[in-house]
Amino acid sequence: MDKLLLQQQVLDRLAEDLLQAERAAQLAHETATHEENIAENKYDTLGLEAAYLATGQARRAQAIRAAMSHWRQFRPGAYDAGKGIQLGTLACLVDADDRQQQLFLGPPGGSMSVASGDQVVQVISSEAPLGAAMLGKCEGDEVSLQVGGARQQFEVLWAR
Repeated sequence: MDKLLLQQQVLDRLAEDLLQAERAAQLAHETATHEENIAENKYDTLGLEAAYLATGQARRAQAIRAAMSHWRQFRPGAYDAGKGIQLGTLACLVDADDRQQQLFLGPPGGSMSVASGDQVVQVISSEAPLGAAMLGKCEGDEVSLQVGGARQQFEVLWAR
């Protein structure tokens, strides 16, 4: 699997998300400022609610722009077995039920699933609990994390 292709897929998806957030912010802003939505009494809150929504969508768009900046600057390198799993590593984990999952450890803001050929790769950040638990692990190592009241355990099948 090509890590640069995975990176481009993440950037493409983030660009789509940004476009949607910007459109939603614009629509909410237009609703908030439309003359028909001027409050006539204290119970008439459509304009105010739309203004809150516009602010939230604008913040979401800004967060996506920040994520895109991180992903543009990101340079996934070759896997170094001496360091174990690091930012830019593509790894395969298996759980106790023999279910495998491929994970690509990237910068913040790119949490999503992408397709690479017939494989699905989950993109996660090193800030995510599973991503943090994977750091420094090598093939054959156990990755363990507490989720709610349950402990989840995985084995690293391979890393690249």
